[in-house]
Amino acid sequence: MRHVLAFDYGASSGRAILGSFDGGHLQLKEIHRFSNEPVMVGDSLYWDILRLYHEMKQGILKGHQEVQGNISSIGIDTWGVDFGLLDKSDVLLGNPYHYRDARTDGMIDEALKKVDRNRIYQDTGIAFQKYNTIYQLLSMVKNNSSLLQKADTLLFIPDLLAFFLTGFKACEFTIASTSQMLLAGRVSWAFDLLNELGIPVEILPEIIDTGTFSGTLQKSVREELGVKDIPVIAVASHDTGSAVISAPLENSDDAYISSGTWSLLGAEREKPIINETTLSLNYTNEGGINRTIRLLKNIMGLWVYQECCRAWKKEGISVSYDEMDALAEAAKPFQAFIDVDDESFYSPGNMPQKVIAYCEKTGQKAPSDMGSIVRLIMESLALKYRSAVEGLEAIIGKKVPTLHIVGGGCKNTMLSRYTANLLNRPVTAGPIEATAIGNVMAQLIALKEVKDLQQAKEVVKRSFPAEEYLPQDTERWDQAYTRYQCVIGNGSF
Repeated sequence: MRHVLAFDYGASSGRAILGSFDGGHLQLKEIHRFSNEPVMVGDSLYWDILRLYHEMKQGILKGHQEVQGNISSIGIDTWGVDFGLLDKSDVLLGNPYHYRDARTDGMIDEALKKVDRNRIYQDTGIAFQKYNTIYQLLSMVKNNSSLLQKADTLLFIPDLLAFFLTGFKACEFTIASTSQMLLAGRVSWAFDLLNELGIPVEILPEIIDTGTFSGTLQKSVREELGVKDIPVIAVASHDTGSAVISAPLENSDDAYISSGTWSLLGAEREKPIINETTLSLNYTNEGGINRTIRLLKNIMGLWVYQECCRAWKKEGISVSYDEMDALAEAAKPFQAFIDVDDESFYSPGNMPQKVIAYCEKTGQKAPSDMGSIVRLIMESLALKYRSAVEGLEAIIGKKVPTLHIVGGGCKNTMLSRYTANLLNRPVTAGPIEATAIGNVMAQLIALKEVKDLQQAKEVVKRSFPAEEYLPQDTERWDQAYTRYQCVIGNGSF
């Protein structure tokens, strides 16, 4: 039995997952879970990176104890775009900023004053999102950041955590591709573009491929934890990159959703697709394992739902997710709709009121209870999925035969059913632990325990069967989609 340790950091929590492989089947065991809450200091929002590193060490210690020191390797995946800066002595310069921090407000417009939108997209193939690394750095340039002036090396969050463990400095391809700073489909920084924006390129390290060995645990870490010299492998360190590895895609035209706080809806391609359609629809071409391309759309996902639950909890209303879903199922359908990607939902804070305000602004009857709000969110998210699938089909020129929902969000059976009804085609849900599984499989490929990506997908299918949802009541959902388009397209009901 081969044991590897996968660290999967999401936008609200992190886990250490022990993957055990017997040559045919994979088993997972969560051995450590911890919260990952952003920290507001003054007007700025940060990640508590040292706490996240501390929890990683606790996960290594627990993994070591679980299998009597028989850990073959460690892999790390996280969310994209955010980074830490090191000085010339490799000392961390402050806590990394959170991608929802307000410092990037207006930065896309600032970039477009210097470089044409088409030029940025042609160079990078990455969708315009204000949280992209390129705009975070541009805000630091514009504000004469002393941290940026002192910086010697930029490392994305998984690369930074790996550096803490090993002392090895590099940027893994899939995570680097989220930055909008790579040349499209290439393992190379877009130096000309970055120079035109005044972003210091000398802080950018080497880009390495998924599956590269990136050092072993430093002596200080080994002595602190009492563990052996464990290698760290650069997996597909963007969490969506890892999740796609385990997506049970049966057909090259199948689509996937990596579902969680964000929903990443797309398809795998060999090369970037960069044209007027992908630019106008704001589809992105991020990197995948084996230098493939994840052609996808970023959707706000379960964020609005999660923030509503947090708001109600602050009010002293404690309701489980199952109870919340039951309230939603009992609520009247199609009362109102929201665009989950509307700017008003981007930042945290009193999300139920933001949902109500959106409905009032668009001339719809606002929901009056928790069940109605949750149902409205889930219906609107499924409606957004249909819109995104239609956009994907317009780009690839083919119909998507099946949509595969992977990740923690596929536990929400209501959302999976709604999506199948709207698409009028099969939807599969699972595996739930898609990101951790992809992390583990990338390690096993690097360790030569699994031959290649095709064999990895076969192992995943054997080990974690997916659940299928078939469409029902499609005519009623088609009518709801027509109404939804009126609300989203016209800004009013």
